[in-house]
Amino acid sequence: MQKKRLAGSHAGTACVLFAAALWGSMGVFVRNLNVAGLMALDITQIRITVGFLVIGAYLLLFRRDLLRIRLKDVWCFFGTGIVSLLFFSTCYFQSMEYVSLSTAAILLYTAPIFVMLMSLVLFKEKITPIKLCALLAALLGCVLVSGIGGDSLGEPIGLLLGVGSGFFYALYSIFSRFAIQRGYSSLTIVFYTFLFCSVGCAFLSDWGTIGHVLAKADVPLWLLCLGLGVITGFLPYVFYSHGLELMESSKASILASIEPVVATLFGVFLFHEPLSLPGGIGIVLVLSAVVMLSVKPKEK
Repeated sequence: MQKKRLAGSHAGTACVLFAAALWGSMGVFVRNLNVAGLMALDITQIRITVGFLVIGAYLLLFRRDLLRIRLKDVWCFFGTGIVSLLFFSTCYFQSMEYVSLSTAAILLYTAPIFVMLMSLVLFKEKITPIKLCALLAALLGCVLVSGIGGDSLGEPIGLLLGVGSGFFYALYSIFSRFAIQRGYSSLTIVFYTFLFCSVGCAFLSDWGTIGHVLAKADVPLWLLCLGLGVITGFLPYVFYSHGLELMESSKASILASIEPVVATLFGVFLFHEPLSLPGGIGIVLVLSAVVMLSVKPKEK
């Protein structure tokens, strides 16, 4: 039994880290789509819609049973899709208009703090010394990787929106936990998350711009849109949701802090962006947080 729990913990860690690594690749797609004329919320609409169509096609063909949900549980998926994914995206992108990109990124990664506190109250997950050390290491690492220095933090409304993005981002882990406790699989959670989010985002997107860009798109641009939906949408949310089935929400949220590290490495190797000494130290700190949460203490 102990070996099974240990194997499940390792599998959950691997799923969450893989999901975070895929999320970290988002900048590669976003930069190219920005060049094509698409803005942040337009890219979010494409990402979620493509992901929804991919997972929907899979479930219709192979697992129709996973499409069944109980009406009394709809609030869980409204929570993951609208309250979390849509609200966090809106707050995050709007915060970038008032504060620097690095500040917005750090405020987004206050999410593990919210997850840890809410999981303590709602799911009785313990706040252990290891979790606290890993949380502090991950937060400090994200600060160093993002390069926050002596620059002004920006306007108060931007800071408020940034903290809001972290709070709503954290709610995905919370609402997903409620859905998991009600017996729903990771595929069901992601399908209805994307369904609700794509419908909600449709009221915020600039469909004229999206239609104009896609109407004249060549094959590489269509492949970018497909990759955006599959690589940064469908796959990471499935793996992260599956990881939540195997581990505590607070641990999963801290492990996901590896995302900005992966994003930084993509920038270094693909776009030849410089890596500073503080950035390198930040990467080590985030990886140390992963190690702290991955290594089991010896049994007495």
